Amino acid sequence: MTAHTPPSHMDQAALDERVERLQRRLPDSLAKVVAWIHQPAPKAIRVPLGAALVVGGVVGFLPIVGYWMLPVGLVILARDVPPLRPPLVRFFDWVESKLPPARADKPN
Repeated sequence: MTAHTPPSHMDQAALDERVERLQRRLPDSLAKVVAWIHQPAPKAIRVPLGAALVVGGVVGFLPIVGYWMLPVGLVILARDVPPLRPPLVRFFDWVESKLPPARADKPN
């Protein structure tokens, strides 16, 4: 961390890096969805969308919603809620450690 970069920006950069690494490991169709979800959007859209996904993920046992909504909602909220960033970076590191090695033929 440099003296000029606030910790919250470093956390955002680390989270962005983990999401990009995950995207490279996903099939193209899923990678496009992740890229669309992770792109910057107005805070007025991001916060309610992220909160709705988190709530839907918590009740993932119900029909139509699913547990996949929880991490997606947290990633969206992390842009505006800096305390969420370090745990999400650790979560992505854990997920990456459980995945098989990345294929060498997939472009970056």
